[in-house]
Amino acid sequence: MEGISLEELQLAARNHGMPLEALRYAVTPVGLHYLLIHYDVPAVDADAWRLSVGGLELTLDDLRARPSVEHTVTMECAGNGRARLEPRVVSQPWLLEAVGTARWRGTALASLLQEAGIPEGTVEVLFTGLDRGVEGGEEQEFQRALPLAEALRPEILLAYDMNGAPLPPQHGFPLRLVVPGWYGMTNVKWLARIEFLAEPFGGYQNRQGYRLRQSEEDEGVPLDRMQPRSLLVPPGIPEFLSRDRTVAAGEVLVEGRAWSGLAPVASVEVSDDGGASWAPAELEPAGEPWAWRGWSFRWDAQPGEHVLCSRARDEAGNEQPLEPSWNLGGYANNSLQTVRVTVTP
Repeated sequence: MEGISLEELQLAARNHGMPLEALRYAVTPVGLHYLLIHYDVPAVDADAWRLSVGGLELTLDDLRARPSVEHTVTMECAGNGRARLEPRVVSQPWLLEAVGTARWRGTALASLLQEAGIPEGTVEVLFTGLDRGVEGGEEQEFQRALPLAEALRPEILLAYDMNGAPLPPQHGFPLRLVVPGWYGMTNVKWLARIEFLAEPFGGYQNRQGYRLRQSEEDEGVPLDRMQPRSLLVPPGIPEFLSRDRTVAAGEVLVEGRAWSGLAPVASVEVSDDGGASWAPAELEPAGEPWAWRGWSFRWDAQPGEHVLCSRARDEAGNEQPLEPSWNLGGYANNSLQTVRVTVTP
C-alpha cells in the first residue's frame, strides 16, 4: 500500500475520531465526540443569523421559543473504516473512531416544515449550510437533501444544544440538522436554508458524493442509514505505537457499544480467536431508540496471544460481515474490529 499523503495527514489533523476508551460513556463528552468538517468552520454572528424555511425567516431566539425536544442519538461518519480498505481509498483516513453519541436538543423539523407550508408536488427537502468549499471541481455550499417522507419523521430535529449546552462552533453553531439513524453527512451543520424541491436534488453531495460506487462511471446507490456495528473498549493497557493490548490472565470484563440505523440491536457476540468461534455478550437494557446499546462479556483470558472482536446483529437480521466490501468512496465499512491482546500469566 502507498504511504499516507501530506494532504491526508492534513485532513486527519483537522478532524478527529473518538478514542475507543470513550465507549465507556453512554453519552460522549463533547470534546471526545468524532468530528468531520468538510470545508472551514464559518464565522457566525448569532444575532445576525437567520434560518430561511420556505417563506419564513427565524432567529435563534425564535427557534428556542418553539416547543423543544431532546433525543440521544448515535452519529457515525459514512467513511468510518475507510483506511482499512484495500486498495486504499484516498480521503479522510478513518480507522474505527468516527462515531459518538450526544444529547441533541432543538425543535422538531416536521412541525416547522408544516408551518412554512409544504408546496404540492414537493419530493425532497434541501438543507444548506454556511460552509463553502471546492469538491469534485465544483465550488459549493455543503448541501444535502432528504425525501419529503423522511424529512417529516417526528424524531428529526433542528438542534441548537449539544449535551446541555449551545452547539460549539465545530459542531454547527448556531443550528444543525440531526437525522437519527442516518450516517453523519446528512446532519448538515451551520444550517442557513431549508427549501422544498419538486424534483430530486442534483447537487454534488447527493449526485456524486456519498454514493456506493465501484468506479467513476458507476452511478451507484445513495448512502442513507447506518449499517450495524459493534465496537469494544480495548481491554488492559496499550503498546504506544501499535495499540496492541496486554492483560493479566483471569476473568476480564470486555465492554462495548453496538448500534444500527436499520433496526434495534438484537444481539452481540464476542470472539477471542479472530472470529473462528463466538459466544454471546450480555446486552444492557434497551434505552433511547436512536442511541447505541451497551454490552459486556466476561472473558476467561488464558495466557498467550489472542484476537478479540465483536459483531452486532439487528432485529431486521442485518449482521456485521467478517470482511469489508470495497467501494470507490470507502463508505459503510462495518466489518469487524479486531484487537490483538497478549495475556500474561
